[in-house]
Amino acid sequence: MLEVSFRPFPELVTARLRLRATGPGDAPALYRLRSDERVMRLLARPRATTIEDAFHLLAAIEDDRASNRNLTWALTLHGDDTLVGTIGLYRLKLEHHRAEVGYLLAPDRWGQGLMSEALEAVARHSFGALGFHSLEANTDPRNAASRRLLERNGFVLEGLFREDYFWDGQFLDSAIYSRLAPP
Repeated sequence: MLEVSFRPFPELVTARLRLRATGPGDAPALYRLRSDERVMRLLARPRATTIEDAFHLLAAIEDDRASNRNLTWALTLHGDDTLVGTIGLYRLKLEHHRAEVGYLLAPDRWGQGLMSEALEAVARHSFGALGFHSLEANTDPRNAASRRLLERNGFVLEGLFREDYFWDGQFLDSAIYSRLAPP
């Protein structure tokens, strides 16, 4: 079985981004992100309704990292430490050397290639230092931008699952993508 440790926190750097640990100072930006209807529209996750929701989420992120259950990075631009998005590894299947990747980005940063940079950095780290064999991404099939992002970054559609989960009073579909570690 694969063993991982997220200590010390693995900070990553790309041409335009710094992927760092989240902290309490990120609560206002995370609240804006998680309460924005445009960001949350196709995510089956609760929208933040108060700043306290963001503080609770940040505490959960830290708890999950400390216990090696999940790893979430804050995305910041070089020269500005304000959180503009998040990306992380979730639902780790250590016995299968597999993790799920998930991400959010502020709408004013959409279409700039930033999430592509972040996703590639996380994939390299996941396959290299962490030793994962595959990454999985679960997206709403209606989320064309997310699907294009995954495909541009070497993820392959594994399957479409019809009405495989129940959220907010309705059954929703899933598009499951994966990317394998390079040989």
